[in-house]
Amino acid sequence: MSRVRALRRPARLAPGARVAVVAPSGPVPEERLQAGLDVLRGWDLDPVVGRHVLDRHGEFGYLAGGDADRAADLQSAWCDPAVDAVICARGGYGVQRMVDLLDWEAMRAAGPKVFVGFSDITALHEAFAVRLGLVTLHGPMAAGIDFVKSARAQEHLRATLLAPETVRTIRSDGTALVPGRARGITLGGCLSLLAADLGTPHARPSARGGLLCLEDVGEETYRIDRYLTQLLRAGWLDGISGLLLGSWAGCEPYDGVRALLADRLGGLGVPVAEQFGFGHCADALTVPFGVAAALDADAGTLTLDEPALS
Repeated sequence: MSRVRALRRPARLAPGARVAVVAPSGPVPEERLQAGLDVLRGWDLDPVVGRHVLDRHGEFGYLAGGDADRAADLQSAWCDPAVDAVICARGGYGVQRMVDLLDWEAMRAAGPKVFVGFSDITALHEAFAVRLGLVTLHGPMAAGIDFVKSARAQEHLRATLLAPETVRTIRSDGTALVPGRARGITLGGCLSLLAADLGTPHARPSARGGLLCLEDVGEETYRIDRYLTQLLRAGWLDGISGLLLGSWAGCEPYDGVRALLADRLGGLGVPVAEQFGFGHCADALTVPFGVAAALDADAGTLTLDEPALS
């Protein structure tokens, strides 16, 4: 079975770079969007918003407008040669409804650029890896409440975008669930979305050789059990190199979640680092996907072989 491979790194951003903000998933609060755009402008970037960013679906209020419109905004931004990066406005739900509407040939022809998001955007991280072969950034989104209110989240994303050599080592706030060191290629995202992506045209058949990053939000422990068990039964976790566990905000008390994570993941025989500070949490860090890195679970560090962006 094939192993996860390192992907092509887009170019870092420079002052004045144009950043498109799109909404592939849930509806976007206008006041938070404006606050996020102000943060980007404060970094001397030039944010522009997709035509349908503030749309709301007429029947299903959990969607930011129609599937075709959300796909068109993303594709238009990606294929615009004046745009250097695409940042998602928020997660929620909706990517799986629009991802098959994207013209991947046109997007591949447009060349590499920076892509940022997390949560429901996990399905796009996988699609960008499989269809475009590009490094992407699992990081805070422009209209995310934790982004607009968190200096640490803002600074870590800013450094990753503009001076990625300064954040080649990412440090955990926690300890080792399973001690040890490992090397591999980073990938992952929201656990429930990875489980839902299994068997789709844009999902990798395996995470073999990867340093798998997992997190989720608002899930009961039995649901986390179900997602992990599904990935295990599907063989998707066979041969992974190591695991980084992010936040489990809104889930049951962490002691119970931790026991489940140890039960389901401890038998893989790989290092597992917990509380790594990415995902649905305050002060979330940005983690690049598709780069070769070394994990030291005991020290709580992920060290990239090279900066996330070229």
